[in-house]
Amino acid sequence: MLQRLSSILLLLLVFISCKNEPELVKIKGPIFGTAYQIQYYDVGSKSYQKQFDSIFEVLNQSMSNYIPSSNISKINRNESVNTDPHFDTVFKAAKKIYRETEGVFDPTIGKLVNAWNFGSENNKSAVDSIKVDSLMKSVGFNRVGVVNGVIMKRTNTFIDFNAIAKGYGVDVIADFLESKGITNYLVDIGGELRAKGINLNKQKEWAIGIENPNFDGSQSYSKVIGITDKAMATSGTYRKFKVDNNGNKYAHIINTKTGYPTRTRILSASVITDKCMMADGYATAFQAMGIKKVDYFLAKHPELQVYLIFENEKGELETKSFNGFPE
Repeated sequence: MLQRLSSILLLLLVFISCKNEPELVKIKGPIFGTAYQIQYYDVGSKSYQKQFDSIFEVLNQSMSNYIPSSNISKINRNESVNTDPHFDTVFKAAKKIYRETEGVFDPTIGKLVNAWNFGSENNKSAVDSIKVDSLMKSVGFNRVGVVNGVIMKRTNTFIDFNAIAKGYGVDVIADFLESKGITNYLVDIGGELRAKGINLNKQKEWAIGIENPNFDGSQSYSKVIGITDKAMATSGTYRKFKVDNNGNKYAHIINTKTGYPTRTRILSASVITDKCMMADGYATAFQAMGIKKVDYFLAKHPELQVYLIFENEKGELETKSFNGFPE
């Protein structure tokens, strides 16, 4: 009898122990014109799908240029509207990157992005030097400010946070998970991501693949790295580009000094740092810089780990790592 009772108690202990083991939860769906996948370990496998949807809705209403009723759309139409905390956070980060990159990263380049059909508007008119010169008069993030929740800008200035807001969305979701006591997660929105802890099933860091810049749309990886307690963002020119009569490829990133699509040998820039918002913005800036400028910039910013894929003068692919980017 005692032996049978002991066996039952043992089974109960095993059952309770198993119930307390965190299980992997995966939630995915479309957002921000791309897709997201959120993985986390939670005891009880609780789903936060509704909370994620609510967060995405709030962020879209703050900073989506694709939604006419959003705060940023109203600001761009010069309507009377106060900024919100999410907008203010991204604005401050964008201003920091703008200053550090000496204007290479500039959220007011939006009208040129739209003119070249890389943005939220469908432009059907031809782009010539006269139009570019006219639109460039509204460019300059140094002339935009926030005073007591009110944007101060020129009437024609168009603000576009698409190059940094997606990374911020990753941070907001990651911060939400941490507020729930979750210590092992991977948040991925369109390739911008933030990880904490490990993949418990594999007992390893979260594995992240860095894609090769394949212009034909196929998918292969330049390298696969492990990441934990960090964020990473990648900016690539191989998905959106134009080709001139000489076969030169021009990126979807607009040169903030000229107003024209950037011709660059850098095909992909991956940045690892603490916040995905910052990694996102820097990756965009590095994409527009030449390799020498990136090298010089990163010598002053050891907190940024960077991996570049670029074409050399012979048209061959090369890679370069900075500041201890993981092998």
